[in-house]
Amino acid sequence: MDKRSHWDHIYRHKTPDQLSWTQETPATSLDFIDTFRLPRNARIIDIGGGESRLAELLLEKGYKDITVLDISEEAIKCAQDRLGEKATLVQWIVADIADFEPPHPYDLWHDRATFHFLTTAPQVSNYLDHARTALPLGGYLVIGTFSDKGPDKCSGLPVHRYTEETLSGELHNGFNKIKCITEDHETPFHTVQNFLFCSFKRA
Repeated sequence: MDKRSHWDHIYRHKTPDQLSWTQETPATSLDFIDTFRLPRNARIIDIGGGESRLAELLLEKGYKDITVLDISEEAIKCAQDRLGEKATLVQWIVADIADFEPPHPYDLWHDRATFHFLTTAPQVSNYLDHARTALPLGGYLVIGTFSDKGPDKCSGLPVHRYTEETLSGELHNGFNKIKCITEDHETPFHTVQNFLFCSFKRA
């Protein structure tokens, strides 16, 4: 099964309360975004956003230019169904991040729980090439990924875990670290996953 089929199968056959990454409110992501004090017309892209509620909550905060990219069309359909008429206010892209060519610059690149599925150096390098292309100088990047205390697999796939030092090392070319935190994410079925969240500024 290829990557797209794998994720479409998951979103077709599981409800949000059966998915470990589900959050009722992506509070940490919103807290990071708030610190940037972006204008409400800032261009924001959520990588692997799927059926996350981040886009919905950014709309409620008044942001007007939001893009959600996900490899799974099924995940995006779930988000669109939940948003109803508001779905037309979001730009939706069904694509593998490995193949994504940013159509224009973004002010903020957000990624919670996509980056750790990149387990080889070429995959990471390709991802960061896209991020550097998409973000002009002064643009912001937020990555939430499994910490070194997090699980070593997710949805049956291997993941790469990070410390603050190793994640910062991957982004040393073109990004300055702003801050990092770790947090325990309680899954809908009451297990705990430790995440590392870091923010960076394009330099």
